[in-house]
Amino acid sequence: MDSNLTLCHTLSAIFLLCLLAQRHVQATEYMVGDDLGWDTGNNYLLWSQKYKFSVGDVLVFKYEEGQHDVCQVREETYRSCDPTSGITKIYNSGNDQVNLTEGGKYWFICNITGHCQGGMKFGISVASASPNGGGGGGLAPPPEEQGGGAAGEAVGRGRVGWVLGLAIGGLCLLSY
Repeated sequence: MDSNLTLCHTLSAIFLLCLLAQRHVQATEYMVGDDLGWDTGNNYLLWSQKYKFSVGDVLVFKYEEGQHDVCQVREETYRSCDPTSGITKIYNSGNDQVNLTEGGKYWFICNITGHCQGGMKFGISVASASPNGGGGGGLAPPPEEQGGGAAGEAVGRGRVGWVLGLAIGGLCLLSY
């Protein structure tokens, strides 16, 4: 009986460590524009529709410094491509990382003359993390202009941890 109890405690400790590690692993880094990066001639509308973004994820913008920039903007600025107001943050290193720290809508444009009008802009909806640590569910609909569903959506996060937890719980119950 003692060996079963020890095994159960050990498995429970492993499960808790896995859940803690999973919380770190869940954040996904997305290279904006995939292999093409942040540059003219890329369809960022299609790119943004391929993914479900969650709190904790990171957008990585790679581009030639000086040729582009990244401006996080309000929706009105995104729609008008008029950067005279509505810019909330500017990135210009050529290798920028934007942490998605809150659920809601995020809007991005390139502020180099003509680039936004030429399509270097996109908006995304970021799902808030759910209580179980998985952020995949409950995604707000994408920004209106961006239309329908996403292709290649990620599998719901957190499932592996819950399956592992159920398996460990079942083993503990069977060992008594």
